[in-house]
Amino acid sequence: MKNDELRISEIFYSLQGESSTVGLPTVFIRLTGCPLRCQYCDTSYAFTGGETKTIASVVAQAGQYNTRYITVTGGEPLAQPACLELLSQLADKNYCVSLETSGAIDVSLVDMRIVKVMDLKTPTSAEEHRNLYANLQYMNAKDQIKFVICDANDYLWAKQKIAQYQLADKCEILFSPAMGQQDATELAEWILQDQLHVRFQVQLHKILWGNIAGK
Repeated sequence: MKNDELRISEIFYSLQGESSTVGLPTVFIRLTGCPLRCQYCDTSYAFTGGETKTIASVVAQAGQYNTRYITVTGGEPLAQPACLELLSQLADKNYCVSLETSGAIDVSLVDMRIVKVMDLKTPTSAEEHRNLYANLQYMNAKDQIKFVICDANDYLWAKQKIAQYQLADKCEILFSPAMGQQDATELAEWILQDQLHVRFQVQLHKILWGNIAGK
């Protein structure tokens, strides 16, 4: 592909289902491809296929919707180098842009105007070994680090990482129960019992629309 092209799985308008902007109408730009294979992945349809589009056409399509919020997601969007230019061009248009990334690819070159929502992969994800801990130095107060919790061991692991890297001093921390694996109420009770400085979240879009793609 050319430097100004991206492989796109879908562009759609919906409510943000997670993070600090949950519930806000948002344009989602889903890039194709991901080098990870998390066992709980709910977007495996974006691993392959998609359509090649220029960055200009992607920005124009996103502009058809009346919203200030855009989320660039995947797959793993940073697996396509041109994603960095897309993010900057969207920020140039004065959108509030967030990037959903696995934490396995260097984020140091991401435009400082972008809100990074970065995973730390837990042991049960099957991709813990892919965590690039050097990325933590590039997280700031507007960013978010997300843990998808599948069981009690994941919860204890996440607590340990928060303490080890003093993550609560870097940015907001998100704890999300893996649907069908970790009971949400149980996770909420653990957080309250341990008085963690984290944001508990469930996936609003799944409550509203289930696993329908493009929602």
